[in-house]
Amino acid sequence: MAQKARGPRPARPVPSQTDEAADIGVEARIAAGLLLNGALEKRGGLDEALSNPIVAALPGPDRAFARAVAMAALRRLGEIDQILDRRLQKSPPAPVRTLLRIALAQTLVLETPAFAAVSTAVKLAERDTKTRPYKNLVNAVLRGIDRDGPGLTTATGNLPDWIAARWRATYGEAALIGLALAGRDEPPTDLSLKPGSDAAALAEAVEGTVLPGGTVRTGRRGELAGWPEYEAGTWWVQDAAAAVPARLLGVSPGQTALDMCAAPGGKTLQLAAAGAGVVALDRSEVRLRRLRQNLDRVGLTAEVVAIPAEDWDDPRTFDAVLLDAPCTATGTYRRNPEVLRATKPAEVARLADVQHRLLDVAAERVKPGGRLVYCVCSLEREEGETQIIAFLRRNPAFRTVPADPSEVGAPTEALTAEGWLRILPSMWADQGGVDGFFAARLERV
Repeated sequence: MAQKARGPRPARPVPSQTDEAADIGVEARIAAGLLLNGALEKRGGLDEALSNPIVAALPGPDRAFARAVAMAALRRLGEIDQILDRRLQKSPPAPVRTLLRIALAQTLVLETPAFAAVSTAVKLAERDTKTRPYKNLVNAVLRGIDRDGPGLTTATGNLPDWIAARWRATYGEAALIGLALAGRDEPPTDLSLKPGSDAAALAEAVEGTVLPGGTVRTGRRGELAGWPEYEAGTWWVQDAAAAVPARLLGVSPGQTALDMCAAPGGKTLQLAAAGAGVVALDRSEVRLRRLRQNLDRVGLTAEVVAIPAEDWDDPRTFDAVLLDAPCTATGTYRRNPEVLRATKPAEVARLADVQHRLLDVAAERVKPGGRLVYCVCSLEREEGETQIIAFLRRNPAFRTVPADPSEVGAPTEALTAEGWLRILPSMWADQGGVDGFFAARLERV
């Protein structure tokens, strides 16, 4: 595609070395279409599609390839459709567009040889009565794009119109372009380390770098269990931005800490590793299983309770309370591009109401002189800045304690005039970006 990509290049599938390369992976491409459509249909649709028998029955490498293709298509969906619409006199049936999207995700993003992607797309069209009448169209469109090139595309087209309008109004046109570019490619993997671990040595072992705050970033892919120091419990996967709120809380050994919406658990691990006595709450027992597994693997302990935070009947108050509130998660689109398609405008207001209630619950759990950090992985002001403004108005016992980005491993430009942190995915663009987060540190006076 014409626009220059930023960040690390996506992992490339290993092409077959046989003459039948075009035939191999047909089922994987069917699975890729199922994953793509599942992600576009509803929130959680991608996860549901991963458990589809067609997807689940694939060998591991084919399943990984299918997911890589679907994710590439999601990240570049707007650009792919721009290219297709210039070639199509009228929009084809949805199954045909899916075939075309999957093929272009392979050739234009994953750099699959065009002959293999085109041949397989035509074979797939032949297999289904809904797409069979369009097999010549599929062949002509894909070969024409391969012959003439894709033409110019705009990265902002990858964003749903209502999201683009919101971000343009909030952050400005230049920032919107940066945000759009941040979502085009697969991000690197970030690792949080236990205190005392040798970050430089681990970075060398995984061919990565050490970011401010001590996060190790690597472009390495594959099964985590085979990575250096995994079995030793030295690290866990956690985006660099997601590691900031727990650092902002600044717990010390012997202090007590409450992680109110804890799953999947990265922040709980940080608090426990810092020496705090941690209580981790979450409404989902299923999601807490991963937290418990990671606590065991890294050799840390926490009191884990499967219950909604607002229903927890316990008299304790804490030195430090962390509320990573349920949100639209629009800041995570680098890793989860499906969130932008699945999120609807009404969800912003609905979740803002949930956040309002949880903030008041969190306030009751903070000891006098204690700290409260509120954060969301959302780029929507209603879920971030607006929540804290309203909270401080109705809770005069709390005040903002300004953040220092250099102390918590956040981009310097993330600091707001109020002393909060607004991390954008376009920050650290030359290093692969970060997830979008809002975080504010408050103190009960």
